[in-house]
Amino acid sequence: MAKTKISEYDSTAANNTDISNINIAEGCSPANVNNAIRSVMAQLKDMQTGAASDNFVVGGNLSVTGTSTLTGNVTAPTQTAADNSTKVATTAFVTTKVGTLGTMSSQNATAVAITGGTIAGLTAFNAAGITTAGETTTVSATAATGTINYDVVTQGVLFYTSNASANWTVNLRGNSSTSLNTLMAVGETRTVTFMVTQGATAYYNSAVQVDGSSVTPKWQGGVAPASGTVNAVDIYTYAVVKTASATYSVFASKTDFK
Repeated sequence: MAKTKISEYDSTAANNTDISNINIAEGCSPANVNNAIRSVMAQLKDMQTGAASDNFVVGGNLSVTGTSTLTGNVTAPTQTAADNSTKVATTAFVTTKVGTLGTMSSQNATAVAITGGTIAGLTAFNAAGITTAGETTTVSATAATGTINYDVVTQGVLFYTSNASANWTVNLRGNSSTSLNTLMAVGETRTVTFMVTQGATAYYNSAVQVDGSSVTPKWQGGVAPASGTVNAVDIYTYAVVKTASATYSVFASKTDFK
């Protein structure tokens, strides 16, 4: 077989008896040596330019000091998700990293800064500000009574359209499987609204809990509600500030609309 490119060379020296069909076996013509050297130089050039379409395996370290352009489908080992080095990031590595980010609500100190685009009802047109912000609202034909689990993951506004039937407790939580303590970071505030429809006999929010534990809110005006507003909609707003693990300051207000 004529050895027309470097990958066809043999690692056993005795098996290399020609270069591009030029005989270099023992006893070859002296002229063949000159021609063989020229042929080797041509093959090396083809290797350097890629014209030979040859494959190479680098067994040691390969250092590239200049600017390099890779074409075709380049593969590399996939690093672990915890790797924060300058190693090559494969598509598999990026997919793994993105998969560990979680939802935007779980991001705190490392949250992504959003300067444009549309995200679930919030439209930011430029860095100058936000024109409008939409809050997810749950409208339910339910009467306020007993303990009401307010899932902040589900909505920012909860509207009960049936007349309240008794005083009630509001339990602020992430949802049935996630506590607010898990959801929030220390130094974070969540603000939610509860809209309660009242009939001829009005009732009020008599107690507040966070993750099932009682808290004493600081009420606007310094006085906790002692009654509801007849034939109106009472709107309660709760600003929950996490000050330490499972520790909160809750600032609440009540406004009636008739």
